[in-house]
Amino acid sequence: MLKVMEGSMKYHSIAIDGPAGAGKSTVAKNLASKLNYIYIDTGAMYRATTYKAISLGIELSNPYSFSFLDNTKFVFKSGELYMDSVNMTVLNRRKEVSDNVSLVSSHVPVRNKLVMLQQAIAYNHNIVMDGRDIGTVVLQDANLKIFLNASVKVRAQRRHDELKQFGIKFPLPELIEDIKRRDDLDSSRDYNPLRQAEDAILIDTSDISIDEVTDLLYDKFMSKLKGEI
Repeated sequence: MLKVMEGSMKYHSIAIDGPAGAGKSTVAKNLASKLNYIYIDTGAMYRATTYKAISLGIELSNPYSFSFLDNTKFVFKSGELYMDSVNMTVLNRRKEVSDNVSLVSSHVPVRNKLVMLQQAIAYNHNIVMDGRDIGTVVLQDANLKIFLNASVKVRAQRRHDELKQFGIKFPLPELIEDIKRRDDLDSSRDYNPLRQAEDAILIDTSDISIDEVTDLLYDKFMSKLKGEI
């Protein structure tokens, strides 16, 4: 089992968890910009891993076929992930990636490797990190933990609009079913499932704008820091 890094963190961190389409990435990126922190999109790392496995012809159902991660380089620049010097923003949104990322991210060896990389970044920088196990596993000592959620319909519409920006057409009804499927896979996996940390603040973003959520989290974080000084 993965041993989570122990000891007090030198830098500040904010952990944002939640299901697909809850607004995690956009809010986290905006909040990181407002704080001048580094934004880490852990979901992008799992998507990029899935993309590379597909490109290499790896058997996706085999947890032990991802040894290529030992020689894979992940770098975040301006909130975007570069894998082996390639910008993954558009490639990560391919349908074959979306269809298989939950399977790939359920593998213990994959999660262990990526979690260690994520923790290493957090222990050397001020960060805002989003994903599905940040507050419960990756950053258990984060200064602030948030769990974002929204209705399935709202999340599907957001994903539909996002894909449209990248020139990717995906019928809304299919996105709704895809999100339901991913919710089930992410919350039911045996290892590090999607769940709200006990000390996380739950925020429903269904009827709140991204800017409003960002400002809300910024105020909560500032209040948290003042209380810890």
